Amino acid sequence: MESEHIAYDVDGPIATITLDRPDRLNAFTEQMRRELIDAFDRVDADDDVRAVVVTGRGRAFCAGADLAAGGDTFVYQGESFDMSQHADGGGTVSLRIFECQKPVIAAINGPAVGVGITMTLPMDIRVAADSARMGFVFSRRGLVPEAASSWFLPRVVGISQALEWVFSGRVFDAEEALAGGLVRSLHPADQVLEAAYGIAREIAESTSAVSVATARRMLWGLLGADHPYEGHRADSEAMFELGRAADVREGVAAFLEKRAPSFPARVSTDMPEVYKRWRATGRVA
Repeated sequence: MESEHIAYDVDGPIATITLDRPDRLNAFTEQMRRELIDAFDRVDADDDVRAVVVTGRGRAFCAGADLAAGGDTFVYQGESFDMSQHADGGGTVSLRIFECQKPVIAAINGPAVGVGITMTLPMDIRVAADSARMGFVFSRRGLVPEAASSWFLPRVVGISQALEWVFSGRVFDAEEALAGGLVRSLHPADQVLEAAYGIAREIAESTSAVSVATARRMLWGLLGADHPYEGHRADSEAMFELGRAADVREGVAAFLEKRAPSFPARVSTDMPEVYKRWRATGRVA
């Protein structure tokens, strides 16, 4: 796909996805939605990519939905709801990020409101500029949170904090985002991207791609588990398979020999059977 509203770049083991409408503060469009999904398809298809950083061009991360259509921006065709026709666009992006097999890091370089912040919730780690402002502004537009954020937000920050931000719809500063657990750390605006790359490089240079992909699926998938036994079973089954795989032999050897590991397994060909079952069923069980 020829990209117009994002940029996609790969440097070594790190892919960077840049929201690229700086003249519109990177406002979200249908074109951007399609391009983001395509970009994550490219990430998963490339074994050399070990981590993804998502950021915005210019002074904003994403100012939310493009409101060029005015009051009709959120009007869908048809008189009755049909999920096949009326699925929320931000939600299709969030679900694609959720399904990604690589760690995803948000480098929130500036304002992130509406879908500009909800699209980051399925990303695994968020770092932000200390000047950034964020907001779940939907109640001030007569809407409800979208992009599957009704599922993600309480799990990321807890139900009470999620409800306060959603009920008020107010825009808040980066310090409040940090205190509320929405972001990992704050940095000067010109250093936020490098902070994200630092995290990505540590993952890429030190870990097994298969281990990380399996753990990502386990931790997200078990957030709604009813009992810790479900985690115990998932851990045990994954350990059973991975414990006899080539990456473990290399990881242990590298540790004993006091050298950097060179893991041979690839996400495209070497994922354990239990992971394939979890992905096929949508459940870690």
